[in-house]
Amino acid sequence: MSPVLRVTGGGGFIGSWLVRKLLDRGCVVHATMRSLEDEKKAGLLRSLPGAAERLRLFQANMYDADSFEPAIAGCEFVFLIATPLVHDPTSTKYKNTTEATVDAVRIILRQCERSGTVKRVIHTASVTAASPLREDGTGYKDFTNESCWTPLNLSYGFSNVHLDVRIRVVQVAVGEGAAELQVYNESTEPRALEVVTLTCGLVGGDTIQPYLCSSIPVIVSPLTGHAVHHNSLLFMQALLGSVPVAHVEDVCEAHAFCMDQPSMAGRFLCAAGYPNMRDLLDRFVSKYPEIKIQLEQVTGDGVRVRADTTKLEDLGFRNRYGVEETLDCSVECAKRLGEL
Repeated sequence: MSPVLRVTGGGGFIGSWLVRKLLDRGCVVHATMRSLEDEKKAGLLRSLPGAAERLRLFQANMYDADSFEPAIAGCEFVFLIATPLVHDPTSTKYKNTTEATVDAVRIILRQCERSGTVKRVIHTASVTAASPLREDGTGYKDFTNESCWTPLNLSYGFSNVHLDVRIRVVQVAVGEGAAELQVYNESTEPRALEVVTLTCGLVGGDTIQPYLCSSIPVIVSPLTGHAVHHNSLLFMQALLGSVPVAHVEDVCEAHAFCMDQPSMAGRFLCAAGYPNMRDLLDRFVSKYPEIKIQLEQVTGDGVRVRADTTKLEDLGFRNRYGVEETLDCSVECAKRLGEL
């Protein structure tokens, strides 16, 4: 019998790719979206091969976490991808997106426990929650790994006027949500399910959506000259000492890999590699000499903090795409959709 899975944020960049992959594997998928009336996203999911037989769409919102329970019913695995990036001003319950995300994580975990069917929750987190910055702000640790948590008491370069606010929201809200899930795993009380957190690099590659998401434009921003997206790239380099990147197909394959394991829990970094901003520009110049670099500014030139962890690989996972392939696919996607 095909497993029944729930994907939050099914209409997003990663979510839509994951829904397609799971349907291709013959899974029954319950996908949640903020609005089923958003035909651009809902229509795309309904058009996927296998969707007519094995896809159910549910309307749910992280600001009303109780709305996720019907989609969880009967599921074996829950993929928690959705994160509110814009505060809902009509909400009287939450003062910001961080509070909404953390509370939603708690509520969804309780719903999964009550379901009696969910075996594992697989959470998509951002590498911006795993900065190797030292707590006292004196520089970076030698390496980054799953033990790194971004110090929230520090100010980071390009994190105020120059920072795309969406990146800051992801860093704080997803970081605290991931910490909440880590606490769940470390509890000494008996738990009804396992929790996996995939801490993903900046996700590039291609998209099945008819428009670009925020992460691919960030990757190609030196070529497009888009200042806000470029500031996000500068911020990541300042925060992480590198710009970890991951191909969306590998990210989705990693999610499926976490589902396939007989037992798995904990935090895992998921990235093809850890280049710095200069590495990105050098690749663009050598591979696409016909495209003029619009924004040459880099920060942390010569700084490249790498990972010293192979936790995910030690379990048998392998990336299909390297850093250069991920960058190239991102450029080709941007060209195809008119960004370049």
